[in-house]
Amino acid sequence: MLDDSTKGQLAAYFERITQPIELIASLDDSQGAADIRELITEIAAVAPAKISTRFDGQFERRPSFQITRVGQDMGVHFAALPMGHEFTSLLLALLWAGGHPPKQEPEVMEQIKALEGDFSFTTWMSLTCHNCPDVVQALNLMAVLNPRVRHVAIDGGLFQEEVERRQIMAVPKTELNGADFASGRIELGEILAKIDTGAARREAAKLNEKAPFDVLIIGGGPAGAAAAVYAARKGIRTGIVAERFGGQTMDTLGIENFISVPETEGPKFAAALEAHVRHYDVDVMTLQRVESLTPPAQPGALVTVKLGNGAELKSRTVILATGARWRNMNVPGEQEYRTKGVAYCPHCDGPLFKGKDVAVIGGGNSGVEAAIDLAGVVRSVTVLEFMDQLKADQVLVDKLKSLPNVTVHLSAQTTEVVGDGQKMTGLKWKDRVSGAEQHQELAGVFVQIGLVPNSDFVKGTVELSRFGEIVVDARCHTSQPGIFGAGDVTTVPYKQIIIATGEGAKAALSAFDYRRGHDTGATLVGHQDQGLGRVQVSL
Repeated sequence: MLDDSTKGQLAAYFERITQPIELIASLDDSQGAADIRELITEIAAVAPAKISTRFDGQFERRPSFQITRVGQDMGVHFAALPMGHEFTSLLLALLWAGGHPPKQEPEVMEQIKALEGDFSFTTWMSLTCHNCPDVVQALNLMAVLNPRVRHVAIDGGLFQEEVERRQIMAVPKTELNGADFASGRIELGEILAKIDTGAARREAAKLNEKAPFDVLIIGGGPAGAAAAVYAARKGIRTGIVAERFGGQTMDTLGIENFISVPETEGPKFAAALEAHVRHYDVDVMTLQRVESLTPPAQPGALVTVKLGNGAELKSRTVILATGARWRNMNVPGEQEYRTKGVAYCPHCDGPLFKGKDVAVIGGGNSGVEAAIDLAGVVRSVTVLEFMDQLKADQVLVDKLKSLPNVTVHLSAQTTEVVGDGQKMTGLKWKDRVSGAEQHQELAGVFVQIGLVPNSDFVKGTVELSRFGEIVVDARCHTSQPGIFGAGDVTTVPYKQIIIATGEGAKAALSAFDYRRGHDTGATLVGHQDQGLGRVQVSL
């Protein structure tokens, strides 16, 4: 199952194991069980002095296996053959159980160890889901550090009958102690905030104590990351506050048009953005939602940014780089059957519709790419495009037309998502040319119809376009002094990663110029420009 190259890489990683671990399998007579047996046997053979296997496990879910330190009962279980995107989750769990320290802040690990109560988590995931590993790894880490935390990660493809019975139609889906806990990607900090009731209060108190920033960036996507790097390189006090790092790139599987990077994956790109930002002296504040901001009373005065936990941050300048989110169809049934047939991520949720009939709404690049990917998994794909032609790149359109199980309807207006009260069962749409109404039985629909700017929190504060975009000029100035905008949330055309990064850099330079022009204090900050090898002094 593991090739020689992979085994060689594992051997190098397993040198970091300092405490012996056991892989305890609870198997049945299924093919999945045979595959799990083969996988953990091969893993143990890579480092037999450090890793042992047992096949007498009594875990109630079969097939599955537990990862635990010898002599302990760690609550890390995989009801899965963790390959694909989850292979990293498996490797990390092995290393953590074996005593290798996680790359996590000491205070976060202490918070996990101090949790009181019993927490039994269950996560349903798919091996092609690029958001699922974040959830699986966070909960596995908690189970390694705290014996009162248990976690089982279940592959929906391996337990498809259970998934259908429980009507799980979107992953990752997480339960805590048998009750719904989260749907979709959730980070470690968000998990702790939900179960540690004092966390938000403590975090707000810490944030309130921070000194004013020279530039505070709101948003952690490509625009925000670029702005943070450019501002920090100027040697000024820089902060970035965001709900998560990476923005939309976290929901994008393939990126093939970022110049100098022929091909990468969204989560990998997002991790690189964060690593680049953290290379500089930037105060990164994630898992924070901005509720509102108060413009400066006069040019040069401080901007006040209010967070959802009640904390307030102040800065001489602010860059709005909050990006955009997927647009909803806004038809009857969409919200009712969201995650119950209505989906937005084909890579995450596609495997849950294996062998079924689905639709894709939208004929742009995202919609056509989704249809192409889904065609290899589902029985049939129906593409519904509102306009009279597909808007995707020709190379994608040609590929789509070559697939035998894809049907395309142009000038098609979706009118309703139909369901039985528990899950989606079909879709209604109208031919905009003939007026004829259609009703098609479908198990799911993937919505790919563009983006909505995340600008609600500044409505009434800065000027917005009729589409809700923040109006900016050529230098990224908004209608308020000291407040700048960058990326997909603004009126700049063409919502592309490479354009967002350029706009972020431009906004940072404009904010620096503004701050310098309105700075009455003479605070000197020496900064070594590593790229040019010279010292800059900022006033």
